[in-house]
This record gives sequence, structure tokens and C-alpha cells, in this order.
Amino acid sequence: MARTSTFDQAQLHELLLQALETERGGIQVYTAAIRAAKNPELKKEWQEYLDQTRTHEEVLTRVFGELDIDTEAQSAGRSVVSHLGKALVTAIEMAIKGGDPAAAELVAAECVVLAETKDHQNWELIGHVAKHAKSDYARLLKMAYDAVENDEDHHLYHTMGWARELWIDSLGFPAVIPPPEEVKKVETAIGASRAEQARDEMLKRH
Repeated sequence: MARTSTFDQAQLHELLLQALETERGGIQVYTAAIRAAKNPELKKEWQEYLDQTRTHEEVLTRVFGELDIDTEAQSAGRSVVSHLGKALVTAIEMAIKGGDPAAAELVAAECVVLAETKDHQNWELIGHVAKHAKSDYARLLKMAYDAVENDEDHHLYHTMGWARELWIDSLGFPAVIPPPEEVKKVETAIGASRAEQARDEMLKRH
């Protein structure tokens, strides 16, 4: 597809505002999720993701500086993202207060998946602009996208695996923990699909 210099700059600013707010919310979601995690491997995994999310926020903050965008600028979309992030934290806290550690861990995993789904999409869109726009935006956004792309894939697909296996375990069926996505070091949607398909074979080896 041919590159184009025509894009909606105001909407790109909106995407960046939402992306920054998503990273900030993600820091809070992971902080709460770590408190809910009872599996040591999962807790360690989320601690790594929390550290990486803080780095992603720093990467975006530098982009804002380069583009002379106010990091505290508000928009209707950013307000929605902020609300959703706070709601996910509240959900995890509610689950922790419920007194069932396994249930709280599962809720935390699902909340991380929800947060990372938005985060992953943000970066995919940033990558799209970087690929198709002819401007200084493209260079800056490509640098940022390249710096975080692998982390974002890892966060989403691995936590989806954890959430699935925690659910399977809670239903009383044999689960693969850590999940196949973790064992096979999945980094792509195709890899995640293959890992899930391989779980029955992995169970046989346990």
C-alpha cells in the first residue's frame, strides 16, 4: 500500500492522549493485580509487566515532548479511558475484599487482559500511523512503536493464557500452569493460537 501524508492530526493527538492514559491506568491495574496474584510465577510476571509499562509511559512522554503536546491535555476519549482504568482497579480490589484468593487472582487476570487489549490496539494504531504517514510523526512514532511492540504482544497473549488456565482450573479440569503461551514464549496472535492448540499435548506430559 502506498504511503500517504494525509491523516487527521487532531485524531492522532486523541490516540496519543488515550495511549498515555492507558499506560498510566495500566500501572495502577498491574499494581492491584500483583496484590491479587497468589501464583509466584504470575506475580513475578506481572511485576515485570508493571516495570515495562512504566517504561512505556516514559516512551510516550518523550514522544509528547518531541511533538510539543501537553501530557496533561484532556479530551472526552481520554476521560473514558481513565474511567475504565479506575473501574478495573476497583474490580480487582472488590475481588480481593471478597476473601477468595483464587477468585481474586482470576478477576485480576481478566482485568489485565481487558486493559492490555486496549493498550495493544493503541500501539497497533500508532504503528499504522508510523508506517503510512509521511511526516516527522512517522519517524518518532516508529521509534516508540519499535521500543514497545514486543512487550505489548507478550503482555496480552501471555495474560490471556493465564486467565484461560486459571478458569479451567477453577472449573475442576486439568490446567497447564504456567500456560502454554508462557512455556512457548509466544509473541504473536498466531503463536498464541498454536500454543492453545498444544495444551492437550502438554497436559499428557505432566
